[in-house]
Amino acid sequence: MNPLLAAVLWPILTGAGLAVAALPRAWELRLGALLGRLALSVDSKRRRIAGDNIRRCLPELDAAGRNALLRANYEHYGRLCLELLHMFCPLPGHYRRYVEANAVVDNLDVWSRADAKGKGTIIVTGHFANWEMMGIAGLRGLRAMVTGRRLKPAWLNARIVAARLSVNTRTASGRRILPELIRWVKEGNSSVFILDQYAAPPAGVPVRFFGVLADTQAAVGLVAQRTGAPVLMLFQRRDRVGTIHDVFEDVPLGEAQLKDPAAAAQELAARVERWIRAQPDQWLWAHRRFKNVVWPDDDSDRKT
Repeated sequence: MNPLLAAVLWPILTGAGLAVAALPRAWELRLGALLGRLALSVDSKRRRIAGDNIRRCLPELDAAGRNALLRANYEHYGRLCLELLHMFCPLPGHYRRYVEANAVVDNLDVWSRADAKGKGTIIVTGHFANWEMMGIAGLRGLRAMVTGRRLKPAWLNARIVAARLSVNTRTASGRRILPELIRWVKEGNSSVFILDQYAAPPAGVPVRFFGVLADTQAAVGLVAQRTGAPVLMLFQRRDRVGTIHDVFEDVPLGEAQLKDPAAAAQELAARVERWIRAQPDQWLWAHRRFKNVVWPDDDSDRKT
């Protein structure tokens, strides 16, 4: 990042973090929706990506339905943006208090039973609602390590890592992430894998997702086979009053799936798709998830 831009960004994010900390939750939700609608009107590039993804993945929607979903999706982005700004609030302990006040775990017992086996756990999640608020599970006993790119400038990365640590969530980044995640699981902890983003080969393998073959992270089955750890899904949803719900789901992978990383990835991708269909407004449709995908009956040369 340009040093001048980095220097300007620090007071902007810090000030924004203080500003959102002063907002009542109801105001934050309303303001977030307004910001999302503003972004929808000016962000032509991402609007096109999101619109194309919705049209292709949810062909059962008519034009009015697609437009309504796109609007709701951008309102979600606005709320998410304000929620993430709390990670930059400099007030000691603020982010932890914010997560405690606005997130719950619906069924922690699902994770507790898996954790009681003593082999650690593997948790698969995605960009649902506010995924950073999975930290509420960390405040209820989950010892998680998530993957993340090391951001620049260094202070930006440090602020995000510190916010996660405040809710007992570690961050693994660098070139040798997989051995670190395997070691963390073997020590009896939980490693978290993000499965809803594009993953280039060889880390990604093509699995069926919304009816097409999309390159998808395939490490989960390998880690489960090497560690013997049970696999869980962790989904998030934001309810009408703004509370973020963490929802765990058992994933009983069979022996054949453990031996075949692509088969395991297919099972997990199918579960991700089901959750997206249940909460379509709270997923990242504007992400270029479907790179290099061949869509049936599509005369367009555009790739999403």
